[in-house]
Amino acid sequence: MRVKIIKGNSTIKITVKGLVQGVGFRPFIYRLATNHQITGWVKNADEGVIIHASGDSVSLALFVDAIKTDAPAAASILSITTKKLPNGCFTDFRILKSDNNRNAAELTQIGPDIAVCANCLTDLKKQTHRVSYPLINCTHCGPRFSIIKNLPYDRVRTTMGKFAMCRTCHDEFNDINDRRFHAQPIACNQCGPIYKMLAEGEEITNFEAILKKSASMLDGGRIVAVKGVGGFFIACDALKNPTILKLRNLKGRDGKPFAVMFRNTNKVLDFCFADSEELTLLQSWRRPVVILPGKGKLPDGVSNGLKTVGAFLPYMPFHYLLFEKLKTDALVFTSGNFSDEPIIKSNKKAFDKLATICDAVVFYNRKIYNRVDDSVDRIINSKPQIIRRSRGYAPAPVPTTINVTNILAVGGELKNTFCIGRNNSAILSQHIGDLKDHETFQFYSESINRFKKLFRVNPELVAHDLHPDYYSTKFAKESGLPAIAVQHHHAHVVSCMAEHSLDEDVIGVCFDGTGMGDDGHIWGSEFFICNAGKYQRLAHFEYMPMPGGDLAVAQPWRMAVALLYQILGKELVSLNLPLVRSVGMKKIEWLTRAMDKNINCPLTSGAGRIFDAVSALLGLCLESTFEAEAPMRLEDIAGKNEDDLYPYRINRNISFSETIKGIIFDLKTGIKPAAISGKFHNTIAAATCDKIVQINKQSGLKKVVLSGGVFQNKILLEKIVDKISAEGYEVYTHSQVPANDGGISLGQLIIAAKKRSKQCV
Repeated sequence: MRVKIIKGNSTIKITVKGLVQGVGFRPFIYRLATNHQITGWVKNADEGVIIHASGDSVSLALFVDAIKTDAPAAASILSITTKKLPNGCFTDFRILKSDNNRNAAELTQIGPDIAVCANCLTDLKKQTHRVSYPLINCTHCGPRFSIIKNLPYDRVRTTMGKFAMCRTCHDEFNDINDRRFHAQPIACNQCGPIYKMLAEGEEITNFEAILKKSASMLDGGRIVAVKGVGGFFIACDALKNPTILKLRNLKGRDGKPFAVMFRNTNKVLDFCFADSEELTLLQSWRRPVVILPGKGKLPDGVSNGLKTVGAFLPYMPFHYLLFEKLKTDALVFTSGNFSDEPIIKSNKKAFDKLATICDAVVFYNRKIYNRVDDSVDRIINSKPQIIRRSRGYAPAPVPTTINVTNILAVGGELKNTFCIGRNNSAILSQHIGDLKDHETFQFYSESINRFKKLFRVNPELVAHDLHPDYYSTKFAKESGLPAIAVQHHHAHVVSCMAEHSLDEDVIGVCFDGTGMGDDGHIWGSEFFICNAGKYQRLAHFEYMPMPGGDLAVAQPWRMAVALLYQILGKELVSLNLPLVRSVGMKKIEWLTRAMDKNINCPLTSGAGRIFDAVSALLGLCLESTFEAEAPMRLEDIAGKNEDDLYPYRINRNISFSETIKGIIFDLKTGIKPAAISGKFHNTIAAATCDKIVQINKQSGLKKVVLSGGVFQNKILLEKIVDKISAEGYEVYTHSQVPANDGGISLGQLIIAAKKRSKQCV
């Protein structure tokens, strides 16, 4: 924005809102003011960064422009506003102490944790007091959200408060021209937190010895627990399959792929394919795990048969120092937890639990206050799509077009996040996980209380899922607050709308696995006309039985048998399909009897369930060892150059009976699973696009919003977006929040705010 140019000297108040604390913003403003011959001051305040600036009108205009264009890389400016003030009598430009007004109407954002910067990596080699210091940081990098206890972001309100700065760090901290000016976690070898290692009954305190021992153990096929930014991780050599399989067994992680940390970008490219967008994301200051096509060079135990690799680069100084000692170029780096438990963050719990499965534990003595796991991203249609939103992203808010103050949205059951509202900011939590696990639910409850305190929100309204048995729903109902129940898939679509500041009628398409519908059935393939306040369900995939209820999600063969029986009846037993032979007639007979008698066979329209069924039908995944394994394996083998598709029917709803018959025919005639999967993806995409066009003809709407976990399928999403966009539709997909259930709390929040604004509570 530009300031109106006025002759003579002027004084203006500049308010900068967004992610502008903990990223070197005030020193940046100081240097910018000096360069433009501006006098006045800058300070952190609850609502953002406040600047009083005096100078000639041209200099002020250029100064304000440069704030936006030259801001630090990790800053994110939401708005810059200016207000004319009486001329101030300033002789220089200063940085003032932070405000801390608990009654302020607005709060600034809290910075996510930032990967170590290139300048600090240089300092690791050159600064005498920081040579090989494994927790080096500056105003442009280092821990933020993981260590903060309260606002404003000052050292005493972080877990660095107990570490007194040495004279050298103190001088740097107070030198406006130093890169560490007011870097709250500033530390060095003389005064900062220190690393220790427990290995083979010995406590090692010399850091060089810790590095050598860690590298020796990892290169030797051992397993080491390492304390990260937001929790502990478990590492082993990613090129040693026996060690990887041992880790799978010890951790109870039968099939889920492991993420791999590579030495550098060149080593990523040795093992994976990556385009320019993927490389940019890999190297960004957020340092997420990025899903990439693999080259088949890693051991089978890493991705367990999938062709993709969850690749990421070092993001802590310790990682870089460790790789200098390692012979291997790649480490499995997986969350330090068991099964569905939250990542371990305390040293004591790591000693008690991780030491039982790891050969050594490496840790430091700074506490992690807010637990944050690694984030996971994937590039789809040339833009990032977040799969797990945590380190590097949380707790950055999503701006909203509606006031969401004092609303708590509790999210779903799996991949849980919650969301709290303050003014026009929706503040999403970090990834929480599966609330069915007791420790995860404790983490969830604790985090809600911390967010309420940290962001000074006192909830007056709570939004929850329709499903009465979700732990999040129970939490909401036990809160004593007025509650709004939100349909699961409406929340999905609205979460995507919120990302794009849409507040109008759209064609909303939600492809998901499970969500309770208004008719008592399980939904998951919804075609809506909706806005943030209401929805009309126009169509869905035809219902199919889900024998065993939730058990059918874990055992995709059940969905395959159910779909075959629904379409073919008793004829399915004579098909002599590989599925029938693998499952066995005894199981098939008692499953069909259960369907005949409608014993625990709820109806579902979930898109995820038809992907499950086809995956099992092709013999790819009869029983899932992790969530969404069957659809992932179906996508993984799909022929990318397949143009053909199967027949389908669209009346009001969409029927894939003819599709399944076509797949059976192809199976019996020896068509390869890759070709069948490619044709199946083409079919789902074509049917979806046809239905969107049909709804457009009825409604005239041209804006299409796609949400739900099934749209993490790169092949499906790109086919639909490409075709619909080519026909002139505006298509909106996720980027800031997950398309899966990790994003529904945002939708719940917006829907609750909309209903509150219309006094519909």
